[in-house]
Amino acid sequence: MRSFVLFLALKHVRRRALQSGLTVTGVAVGVMVLITALSLTNGFIDELIRSTLKATPHVTLRSFDGSLLPQNPEVLKALQDDPEVKAAAPFLAGQALIARRANRNLGISARQGYTQLIGIDPDLESAVLDLGILQSQAGALRQGEGIILGESLALRQLGVIPGDQVLLNNIEGQRAFLQVAGTFRVGNELIDNVVSYLSIPALQNYLNSEGQVSGYHLRLKHPQDARRIGLKLGERFQLQAVSWERLFSNLIDQLRLQKAVIGIVVFLIVLVAALGIANILILTVMEKTEEIAILRALGASQRQILVIFTLEGLLLGGSGTLLGALLGLGVSLYFRVQPYPLPGDLYFITQLPVELQWLDVTWVCGLSLITSVVAGLIPARRASGLQPAEVLR
Repeated sequence: MRSFVLFLALKHVRRRALQSGLTVTGVAVGVMVLITALSLTNGFIDELIRSTLKATPHVTLRSFDGSLLPQNPEVLKALQDDPEVKAAAPFLAGQALIARRANRNLGISARQGYTQLIGIDPDLESAVLDLGILQSQAGALRQGEGIILGESLALRQLGVIPGDQVLLNNIEGQRAFLQVAGTFRVGNELIDNVVSYLSIPALQNYLNSEGQVSGYHLRLKHPQDARRIGLKLGERFQLQAVSWERLFSNLIDQLRLQKAVIGIVVFLIVLVAALGIANILILTVMEKTEEIAILRALGASQRQILVIFTLEGLLLGGSGTLLGALLGLGVSLYFRVQPYPLPGDLYFITQLPVELQWLDVTWVCGLSLITSVVAGLIPARRASGLQPAEVLR
């Protein structure tokens, strides 16, 4: 009887070959676009987080009220020895207006902006952050006269390049002249447009805070556990712990919301294709009313009729889902091997990243199959409910 049910389902599908083909194509396109869109979104999110973590410590420990801490080598040593900490470094934070000096002889006008100053130990901080410029320009920073600027801050706001001189000036009237030792770019404008690095002694001298630091930057062996490890270390040393997830929580939430919206919008394509499945089955039921009545009179049960038409929806939806999954995987892998180029002056990346997650593929295919089966249930129930005596009369 199973072969009989499958035979009738396949016969009905083949009878409307053109409509069946268009419906399968619609489901396939929806699944393909959804898998590809999610893969591109995953790649963009991962690339943004990866680039952000280049210049962001996994955990920052500082005082609860924002006051400075005494520079304590024992605390630093204890943090470095923690089994879950990969690297630790002290830092000193400050704020200032930063300006480019005017040169009337060369026709250069003064320009200024705001910067978040971070005093670091170049050798220790290089192990915490993935910024090669900190290590390559460590000598310039140690001399106390060098400063490293975010690329957007240096080029767009100030118009300076390595070798130029900049002026720091805060609300307390403290001033300092420093030479631009280099620039960095991580792709997050919250960092590239604001942050500047100089040595801890230079910033201590500028802020009149000798022997003091703001806290400690940590790089963890497992960044995904930053919140848990931060809370543990914060309780141990009586310091406030700020994880990278908390620091960029709004950005991460926005990216996840964007992924959800893309998934919902593209899923509508699958839903429209599912309505095509329902349309085919409804027409088939209308055309095959007498045939269904004869089958019932010959002994076919309501359950068997229900299975026949439900199986038709599953065949159409399953074929489209399988084809769409293969196409989606193919397109995603193609973009992974041959990334789509992006204009570097508009985006922080020059290639469109792709990150294929099998969980996304699984739920997309599962949702497509469920939608297809549900779309076929209404006409299938109608077919199984036909009374053979009334139809044949």
